[in-house]
Amino acid sequence: MVAPEENNGDVVLMFDSIYEVIIHESSVNRPCEPSISICPDNTDHIVAGSVLNNVYISDDGGKTWISDKMKSAYGVYGDPVVRYVNGHRILYTHLSDPAGKPYNSIEFLDRIVVQASDDNGRTWNDGSSPLADMSKDHDKPWVATRPGTKLVLMSWTEFDKYASEESGDVSKILFSASADEGTTWSEAITISEFSGDCLDNDKTTEGAYPAIGVDGTYYVVWGYDSKLYLDISKDSGKIWLDNDKVVADQIGGWAIDIPGIGRCNGMPSIKCDHSANKYRGNLYISWSDQRNGLNDTDVWLISSSDKGLTWTTPVRVNTDGTGKHQFFSAMDVDQSTGYIYFVFYDRRDYSDNRTDVYLAYSLDGGKTFENKKISQYSFLPEPSLFFGDYNDISASNGKIRPIWTHQDKTKLSVRTAIIDIKK
Repeated sequence: MVAPEENNGDVVLMFDSIYEVIIHESSVNRPCEPSISICPDNTDHIVAGSVLNNVYISDDGGKTWISDKMKSAYGVYGDPVVRYVNGHRILYTHLSDPAGKPYNSIEFLDRIVVQASDDNGRTWNDGSSPLADMSKDHDKPWVATRPGTKLVLMSWTEFDKYASEESGDVSKILFSASADEGTTWSEAITISEFSGDCLDNDKTTEGAYPAIGVDGTYYVVWGYDSKLYLDISKDSGKIWLDNDKVVADQIGGWAIDIPGIGRCNGMPSIKCDHSANKYRGNLYISWSDQRNGLNDTDVWLISSSDKGLTWTTPVRVNTDGTGKHQFFSAMDVDQSTGYIYFVFYDRRDYSDNRTDVYLAYSLDGGKTFENKKISQYSFLPEPSLFFGDYNDISASNGKIRPIWTHQDKTKLSVRTAIIDIKK
């Protein structure tokens, strides 16, 4: 158990006792790349997912879980993104493998699939997809919803051919929207000004993350060639900026070397504050990079109070000293309060590769931060195991549920922490 916590600024934030919950553990078909979403209409309902096709359901706020496997005629091949839309419907977005022959069929990665459930994850439809070029490879989707509406945005990377070294093969950022809770989708369009390579590295356009502003403006942020790019549409996705906006340098690029981790990225995320507090309308972009050195990975945040026109200088989210790694960060905004929450791996207490999980949060619009260790046990990663590309966090009505991958020798587990603001 973890003691209650006080916070930054002029507000004291107290938590009930925090404790860790193992959702799924296995040394076979190891789960990773977890995503999670709390139902805003009833925070007892939480749905999560992990690689390749795992879905997890909780009806008691994350204390206990039921595990199942997603199925679709289009195949279910990882990169899950789980999000509630309009307060009740849950969407499970993933990669495709219609032929059941990963990396060995022309159909592999031919679309992004979005499956929907209206009973909190117990049953699912077969899925829908934006119309796109099915001869290309479609990868790394992220999804955004707008509170109280049926609107869903999705952005992802289209590769001419994944992992191709041919100079003529490129990567682009694609976008699509749904006005009916993910039932149908607009035709996918390219929104990135620059094309990247197909090597799934710093010079690949990747990590596209969407958000919806309080006035309905669409935003998408991604990483490419050591910079973070932002595109904006004010007419429901029909017209986007002629020149993508560079909002921050990502020193060293989004592909980061972390000792003990086979591969790691610092891809960005973007959120908008839709709450009624004084920071309503603020946009937040967070990422991690190594601007302070190869042995010092940090989590960063910038914010905009003028609908993305201007952005603050980067503020460091992790509050430790220098020379340690903080990585695989994720961010969410509790739309009932406007409080910003982060989860990330952290090595501040060790001289080796032992790794903890930390929560960070800000109550003052991203000006100051508190950090709190939330994992009960550290772990020592083994670089030969695929550890995934991301973690996730969901916050709603004072309930915060981070989700992450934990490693124990050859065994991986997906875990959450029960974090509730004390009433």
